[in-house]
Amino acid sequence: MHIKNYASDLTDKQWQLIAPHMPPEKERGRPRTTKLRKVVNALLYMSRTGCQWDFLPPDFPPRSTVHRYFSAWRDDGTLDEISRVLREKIRIKSGRNKYPSAAILDSQSVKIASVAESSGFDGAKLIKGRKRHILVGVLGLLMGVMVDSAAIDERRGAKLLMERIAMLFPGVIKVWADGGYSRSPLKDWFMMKFNFILEIVKRPRKKFQIVKWRWIVERTFGWFNWQRRLSKDYEYYESSAEAWVKIASINVMVHRLQPG
Repeated sequence: MHIKNYASDLTDKQWQLIAPHMPPEKERGRPRTTKLRKVVNALLYMSRTGCQWDFLPPDFPPRSTVHRYFSAWRDDGTLDEISRVLREKIRIKSGRNKYPSAAILDSQSVKIASVAESSGFDGAKLIKGRKRHILVGVLGLLMGVMVDSAAIDERRGAKLLMERIAMLFPGVIKVWADGGYSRSPLKDWFMMKFNFILEIVKRPRKKFQIVKWRWIVERTFGWFNWQRRLSKDYEYYESSAEAWVKIASINVMVHRLQPG
């Protein structure tokens, strides 16, 4: 059978960025017969096109196989490890220390497509669904993501996200955020909990103006908008919704290191 190639498939050089960090084959049990590159290509195809599981083209491994690997990599830290390695490679290539010292915090509310583990109403954005809380570095690269009900306000979401990932970035000194994070003693909490300086960057009221540091995280959300899987939240579990954000981020970073 002729196997079709898709625009979302990794090139050989792109695959070499990821391959060394894939989980090794188990010593016991049957030998692995599935090519992991095809599984990764299937996930990138779904991320880019928004394809539903049941409509995954037959050129990829079976839906059940791809979903099994997706669930495993979501839960065992594989996606986080690949993200870390790629992020550090880009920072070094850009002439920066591989460990970030500054970050930008923001959130994005999205509609849910079906029944979900959690959902709520964001009164400010008038959206019923979920909220993606993300932390990115000054190059716009994802450092962490947490998905929760859209009813969760930015301050609470920031605390939940930072409690989850702050220990992974001990070199961070300053975090920038917009005015939505200024209505509680969040600055004191950041300093007492992690010794991070939280600086609020407010938007200008009168005219359009590129806001210092804020445009970086907004550009990251713009990158994600090219991934149709993220146009809405299609997942039941919050962890799966977070995994698709990580896959989208991996896709962005791979192409940044090795343009297709």
